[in-house]
Amino acid sequence: MKKTYQIDKQHAAQQFQQSAGVSQEQLQFVLPLPEVVNLVQCGLMHLAVAAFTQVAEQMMRWEVSSVVGPKNRADPDRETMRWGSQTGYCVVGGQKVPLSRPRVRDVRQKEVPLGSYEMLQRASLMEDAVWNKIMQGLTTRRYSQVVRELQEAYGIEKSTVSDHFIEASRGRLQKLEARQFGEYAFCAMMIDGTCFEDQQVVVAIGLTLQGQKVILGLHQGATENTTVVKHLLDDLAQRGVDFEVPRLYVLDGGKALHAAVRKTAGKCAMIQRCQVHKIRNVVDHLTEDYQMDIRSKMRNAYSMQAYDDAKRALASLLRQLMDLNPSAARSLEEGMEDTLTVHRLRLPSKLRRTLSSTNVIESAFSTVETVCRNVKRWRGGDQYLRWVASGLLWAESRWNRIHGHRELPILVKELELAVVKGIPVRHASVA
Repeated sequence: MKKTYQIDKQHAAQQFQQSAGVSQEQLQFVLPLPEVVNLVQCGLMHLAVAAFTQVAEQMMRWEVSSVVGPKNRADPDRETMRWGSQTGYCVVGGQKVPLSRPRVRDVRQKEVPLGSYEMLQRASLMEDAVWNKIMQGLTTRRYSQVVRELQEAYGIEKSTVSDHFIEASRGRLQKLEARQFGEYAFCAMMIDGTCFEDQQVVVAIGLTLQGQKVILGLHQGATENTTVVKHLLDDLAQRGVDFEVPRLYVLDGGKALHAAVRKTAGKCAMIQRCQVHKIRNVVDHLTEDYQMDIRSKMRNAYSMQAYDDAKRALASLLRQLMDLNPSAARSLEEGMEDTLTVHRLRLPSKLRRTLSSTNVIESAFSTVETVCRNVKRWRGGDQYLRWVASGLLWAESRWNRIHGHRELPILVKELELAVVKGIPVRHASVA
């Protein structure tokens, strides 16, 4: 809950924006040429800071004049008065730079906040700069050494930077958890979990009809169980994801994911089990002498265009594995039909390669691991979610559309034929 002084500062900033937006006055400042030359020799950053500081001080003086009235002019009805000045700061390039700010008080000797100053020293600008640099691999310990460009800058020590990152990452986590999806049309969804220390974080990524990948949400739990996944899906339903729409769900081999999706989406869920995970699970049962051969045969089967050809190749491999390693054969047989969903939907090869595995979400987890590698101690609380959410949003900001996005209408038509009209998927055809 915000305190009174915080609300007053927010109102002052809003009032300043309104009054400055309709004003026709111009701000002017003067920098002597010798000083400009010296600043340029020190670096353009120093010149920019000097100019920015003068503009900021001119802006605050303009606001004081508009609030108090012209200087050295008597006004018996005046309710506010100038009250000297003190050292303040503004945020430039992720650093706090000192400046002189005027003070104003009312007739009750109460401090009157200046909206212009509140805009200049808002911590969010600092938090954004800290978040972006840490996402690019800069640690809080080295932040001051790398970022400091101005001798007079301050507020970039390790503890301060850590506090700013906590606030920035917490704000991004809250925005991610509050995203609304009522206006989105998702034709596919990928769900998977990643482990940090003893915590499991389950993440859902949606695929729009235009081929854009969107982080839908995340949920933390001790294990990747059905309850955790169900809570995540229920939260997505409350935020606008319609699970009555036919959709392809790309999952790994976890039974909890499969059960939660079936419970939430029912007959509208077409589940594609990750082929990469299936190959890995089967091969792990074998000795090194057979791993390369079996891996090659499974890849060849999954690369076939027709469902019948792929199914026939996998059935032949299953018979071979029964004689070679029954455990590997049972691993291949378990959920084998779900690994061929993209084949039964008769998707074009480029789109089928994209949707046949959870590589999209695994790529996002790779970015999360890179971002989190500088965390030396996990302290619990919302730290797991803050860091994972930051890594996911950082990955999302650099994503392109998926390969084969132009073929997504085919997926939509096949899903409608298979789910809505009740036509068996293996006999569905493109309208």
